[in-house]
Amino acid sequence: MSGRKRIFTYVTMVIGFGLAAFLLYKGLSPFTYRQIVDSVYAIPSANFALALLYCALSYLCLTAFDWTGVRYVKNDLPYPKIALASFVSLGIGQTVGLAGLSSGAIRYRYYAHWGMSTEDVAKIVLMSGVTVGLGLAVLGGIVMVLNPSDTAKILRISQSAVFLIGAACLATAIAYIVLSAVLRTPLKIRSWSFQMPPVSLAIAQVVVGTVNFALVSACLMELMQATENVSYLKAATAFVLANVAILITHAPGGLGVLEVTVRHVMGEQASIGALVAFRVIYFFIPLAIALPVSLISEGVFRVAKARKKETETAPLNAAAPSSSA
Repeated sequence: MSGRKRIFTYVTMVIGFGLAAFLLYKGLSPFTYRQIVDSVYAIPSANFALALLYCALSYLCLTAFDWTGVRYVKNDLPYPKIALASFVSLGIGQTVGLAGLSSGAIRYRYYAHWGMSTEDVAKIVLMSGVTVGLGLAVLGGIVMVLNPSDTAKILRISQSAVFLIGAACLATAIAYIVLSAVLRTPLKIRSWSFQMPPVSLAIAQVVVGTVNFALVSACLMELMQATENVSYLKAATAFVLANVAILITHAPGGLGVLEVTVRHVMGEQASIGALVAFRVIYFFIPLAIALPVSLISEGVFRVAKARKKETETAPLNAAAPSSSA
């Protein structure tokens, strides 16, 4: 990374952490520690269990993000290895922030060990980012078309304008699939170029991207349902708008931004306990699993590297002439 890019990254991280700390304080300051704990305990076990299930299914979908990227670079790496790299990189990257850089660095460690080039890893990260954008666009388009009133209130624009924005989001995903079917030369925008994936991979990106965000929205809704009758469309609207705010602010893991945005959209329907529980279930639990798995993987990689080195040097030592007395 060049000096300017490094400085820009560090400045972005500092601003992101500062903004996250401010918004987290703003979101939690109206509540005492006891109120937060009681609000979490008020969530029934059944709601927790369903939220955990939706979270697990979401991370399963996220492995398909990497799968489409690996197949895009025409690599036949087995799915279990792809799933391992995906879970560890995103389990850590989604929490520490700047997921494109942090998860990309972790992905490189795994995929490079399995023989992929830096260019291939960069393409996998890019494809994953495109899948995120497509999924957010499709789910956002659906909630804006079916539930324009809530978005209109938040953005302070007319419902017809929201409907048009939603339709444009859906049209973008459709255009992506059409281009992947008919465009075989690289798509060029100024100095940036992108080779469209095969249409089957493009459809897979749209499907798994949308299903992933739909599952995360269901996880959030399930926790809020513990105390309020929350509709899925409104919960999905809140989650989509929160993700847009996270992309704009670059707050690490959306810390503070997600909570403040969802509470602003949902009002009292989003209890502080539901938001804290969601943070723990979707971010902290995967992080707690991904960290030890990454350490174990690193140990396995080092042992394999040492054994490979020993195997390569053994024939050379055997061929070396012995010294005479």
